[in-house]
Amino acid sequence: MAKNPISWFEIYVNDMDRARAFYETVLDVKLDRLDVPAEQGFQMWSFPADMESYGASGALVRMPGFDAGNNSTLVYFACEDCALEESRVVAAGGQVQRPKMSIGQYGFITLAIDTEGNMLGLHSMK
Repeated sequence: MAKNPISWFEIYVNDMDRARAFYETVLDVKLDRLDVPAEQGFQMWSFPADMESYGASGALVRMPGFDAGNNSTLVYFACEDCALEESRVVAAGGQVQRPKMSIGQYGFITLAIDTEGNMLGLHSMK
């Protein structure tokens, strides 16, 4: 595999407004609505992306029949210092599962749970 293994990610949610507010607050970003066929009954809101840069972007997704939470995939969001984003989790309606911790030469991580029951990771080098 010559390219990065992840090309896109989706985080399934039950309450789109609540989930958008959580991620926009914690990550200090603005999500953009993606145009998807309305007759299929789902919504998607995309994280900011620079298609010329390293890494992948993704979206929050609300789709009938696909409930949030209880999944086994963990997405890590890149941060300058994950302690800053961690400090916004509880006020945004989430929970800090594991506060900032060292992962040695690979930097630091925080594990949190969003308003929909999904676990997410925050990663930084400082």
